[in-house]
Amino acid sequence: MERDARELGGAWAKYQRLGYPEPCAALRPWVARYWVVDWDYEEPYRQKIVPYPNVHLSFHGGRAHVNGVAGGYRIQVLEGAGRVFGVAFRPGCFRPWLGASVSTLTDRIVPAEEVFGPDLPREPDVGAIEEFLLARLPGPDPRATAAADAVALVADQPGITRVEELAEQVGLSVRGLQRLFAEYVGIGPKWIIRRYRLHEVTERMAAGGEVDWAALAADLGYADQAHFVRDFRSLFGEPPTWYARRY
Repeated sequence: MERDARELGGAWAKYQRLGYPEPCAALRPWVARYWVVDWDYEEPYRQKIVPYPNVHLSFHGGRAHVNGVAGGYRIQVLEGAGRVFGVAFRPGCFRPWLGASVSTLTDRIVPAEEVFGPDLPREPDVGAIEEFLLARLPGPDPRATAAADAVALVADQPGITRVEELAEQVGLSVRGLQRLFAEYVGIGPKWIIRRYRLHEVTERMAAGGEVDWAALAADLGYADQAHFVRDFRSLFGEPPTWYARRY
């Protein structure tokens, strides 16, 4: 299959500008970051969006949506000039805003008015969004903090490759951990572990140089390279050697 040259070797940077403003101190327990994407394409471009365990509030074209955690990649077609402003909530920390299990949003995109009501900012920027969110701060939720800490532990400790290891470290049974993640993160701990281990793969790709795929699969706790490739393809939509050409 012929590849779009705009997705190879970092060429996308010629057509897109990305920014990641930090939230104010009062919102950091809830918000991981803001993100802004501007693009300009003469011909439509199929943007691959890879999954992370964040719920997002996004604004584009005069409309706002809440994007639940996605179990796999999705494709967004970008045409002409456009801009998206987004809020990435910390994994596990959207439950108090939603008032329901975050699993109800998994693999779904819903109008933001269904969650936040009709008074969303018309022209979103950091200032307007922070004013809006600060006026609606939820009360403390220790289980949200526990879920966020568990996800952070997976991100920070590459040696965690099994759900049982994570459950032991956070002091929960495997079933208790699964219930916590379903309610607060929106996806299971096994998926979280797999996603962050595969994130390490993309970081090595971005660093350049040759990758020993068999050795890397073993480092990440896979029984064999074939299992690693299947997992990678299910999340990113293409095998790792194919994906590496994007950098």
